[in-house]
Amino acid sequence: MVKQYWLMKSEPDSFSIADLERVRVEPWSGVRNYMARSNMRKMQIGDEVLFHHSSVDPPGVAGLARVVHTNVVDETQFDPESQYYAPKATREQPIWDCVDVEYVTTLPNFVPIERMRGDPVLVDMLLLKRGMRLSVQPITEREYTRVVALSKTSWEPPPKPKQAKPSKPKRLAKQQPAKPAKQPAKQSAKQPARRKR
Repeated sequence: MVKQYWLMKSEPDSFSIADLERVRVEPWSGVRNYMARSNMRKMQIGDEVLFHHSSVDPPGVAGLARVVHTNVVDETQFDPESQYYAPKATREQPIWDCVDVEYVTTLPNFVPIERMRGDPVLVDMLLLKRGMRLSVQPITEREYTRVVALSKTSWEPPPKPKQAKPSKPKRLAKQQPAKPAKQPAKQSAKQPARRKR
């Protein structure tokens, strides 16, 4: 069978690449999206995985994993105290299944999504498409290899251009209202000259 390549997202506060290193093998449980479940059902033992940290700043690929078991029943669907509990699921007819992934390595340098966006090899990567939030998605061998290659060198995000501060509008000096022109003093009507007697 041809080896396949995948990207799987996890919030590091819940389960990080360091957690996978500690436990070595973990069921990828808690997936409640039908498309993501469909992708896991296509997986084969030996498929390679980019382990992506999501819901952090910045998000990006932190390590590598490998699929070691397929068609694993997701036990969280039977646990009433789990946020992933599925009341309609039964042991006879489970609704959700997953795969077991095994720790391979932590990348020498975290590869943030911003770095991937700027790489021409990764221009068609599903992860970088607008609105793509799927937690389990296929990638190509070329994309997998490129991300691993990027992790071998450190990277700093380019400095953001400084935005010029908007200049404050100059205050115009308050103009004093023009004084009305002085009206000539009203002259009293002249008295008619008295006639000499």
